[in-house]
Amino acid sequence: MTTRAWPADTGAGATPAAAFGAVLAGAVLLVALAGLAAGADGWTAPWRWGGEADLVWRIRAPRTLGALAVGALLGLAGAIAQGLFRNPLADPYLIGSAAGAGFAVVAVLVAGSSVGLAMAPEVAGPLLRAGLVGAAFAGALGGVGLALLLAGGAARPLVLLLAGVVVGVLLGALADLLLLLAPEALRRRQAFLLGSTAFLGWGSVAVLAAVLAVVGPFAHRFARALDALVLGDAGAASLGVPVARVRGWLVAAMALATGAAVAQAGLVAFVGLLAPHLVRRRVTVAHGPLLVLSALAGAALLGAADLAARSVIAPRELPVGLLTAVIGGAYLLMLLRRRHGGAI
Repeated sequence: MTTRAWPADTGAGATPAAAFGAVLAGAVLLVALAGLAAGADGWTAPWRWGGEADLVWRIRAPRTLGALAVGALLGLAGAIAQGLFRNPLADPYLIGSAAGAGFAVVAVLVAGSSVGLAMAPEVAGPLLRAGLVGAAFAGALGGVGLALLLAGGAARPLVLLLAGVVVGVLLGALADLLLLLAPEALRRRQAFLLGSTAFLGWGSVAVLAAVLAVVGPFAHRFARALDALVLGDAGAASLGVPVARVRGWLVAAMALATGAAVAQAGLVAFVGLLAPHLVRRRVTVAHGPLLVLSALAGAALLGAADLAARSVIAPRELPVGLLTAVIGGAYLLMLLRRRHGGAI
């Protein structure tokens, strides 16, 4: 695995980092206000929200806040993954969470396609939605757990990554096999794979906020250990870091953050990869501030993508994961051209 050291923050770099954090916080606030104003029939000025108070409260506000929370969780998980594996291109989906969530969602869809036939649509719909959220969360955690089992723990990051690839292939094949039993579930599965913020409500916001409130401070406690891991396992151990135990806790935090985000919004691509990468290109910081800045960057990215998804072809919507994939892919292509003199 390619390793890369990220210098720690110094006194000279603290002010630019704080300024960049203020810019990101301002961007999150601006996106939040724009999200409250964006509707199916166009944008509504803030002074006219009084006539749409119920619409803003029941639909726009939870969707906007939920999108920001999902982005923050993915950005945080991406920063953990990149520090944990010492690779700026590491993604929180790499160790089985995406494959596990996808398989669990397909299993629920296949089961629901037969069970739902005997139920009224107004009952089957909410039950299926609740089942998908719970299954995606459990599947994401289960996929990571399977990868850890195959790798014999989190002590060897390269083996863990390879185990994640194996889990992804295996669970993807099993999901395709299940779809042969119920081809009508393919469309719903596709919607999950593309990602969507359209179904986020106040219940989703509460769950996402709770997970963020737990995982954020917990991951921040291990920020110095992540700084030490940049030196390699031997270097970190010489500084007194219990490497295997720290890796295990960080993998658990990453799995919890990713699982919660995937359960509520589906597989939103590139946010977890892109957010910490953008932060590192602007400021040089230790992992303590990096975790916070990556969460803010992820919130701003997904909030802006959600806003575009609602507005580009209104009153219809685009899958938000499709937009993040296009933006992330275009950014990486641009970065590749810059680094290799225009050759791809």
